Amino acid sequence: MDGHWAPGLAMGLSRGQWCLLVTLLVLLTCLQLGTGLERIPYVPQLASTALEGRLTQSTFTLEQPGGQFAHLNISDLDPIWLVVANSRAAPNFTAPPKAEGSPVPAELPRSGYYLTLRANRALYLNPLDGRQLRLLRVGNDTGCLWTHRSCNHPLPDPGPYRVKFLVMSDGGPVAETEWSEEIDLQRAQSLQAAARSHSPNSEVIITALSVLLAVLAAALLTLLVYTCFTTCRNTPISGPGDPMQVRRYNTHHMFSPPASGSS
Repeated sequence: MDGHWAPGLAMGLSRGQWCLLVTLLVLLTCLQLGTGLERIPYVPQLASTALEGRLTQSTFTLEQPGGQFAHLNISDLDPIWLVVANSRAAPNFTAPPKAEGSPVPAELPRSGYYLTLRANRALYLNPLDGRQLRLLRVGNDTGCLWTHRSCNHPLPDPGPYRVKFLVMSDGGPVAETEWSEEIDLQRAQSLQAAARSHSPNSEVIITALSVLLAVLAAALLTLLVYTCFTTCRNTPISGPGDPMQVRRYNTHHMFSPPASGSS
């Protein structure tokens, strides 16, 4: 009897542990589905370095994430936001439960992030081919109020920044991409260095224009001196000792005609 009871007891304990483990896994799965976000393995990228104005002092340009949101749990009506965050605040970012309660661009220094460039899946549905150039310029709208949530206001400082795409629904956040690499905007020193780094051809043109301007200025000065010298030499100037003759002139009201009948 003891020999049969021990294997049964061991088997019962093993089954109980297995059932407990399955129950815990189901609970964890339900919790994850209720509160977690689908992770989209996409890293936002800056536009090609060949693009003029890819980085400025207040804007940067991203490639569109073509074909990255073709998932079954993402609806065509779900808004897709771009999260712009300070690099130091990105690791602690938590998706807001509603887009309406998220910070506006004016609150970036305090909150560390804001949502902008609202779109939908239809705009990002198809992958891009080599003939298309679809870009997202962050900070390009100088006419909007940065106290409004959807404003794409120029960025207030050089950064660095990191960005990610966040899919929201009426029930809350649905999916998100990975964070981008750090994005540093141009600084005043960078612009001055770019102005100094002229190509050899531009330096030759600038030197030639400077020499031509100097030659023109010298020619104008020579012409002015020659004209003044010629005019002054041909015009006689009276000295202080030259005699002067004054003709007598009688005005009409001082002239008296001779009297009639005089002998």
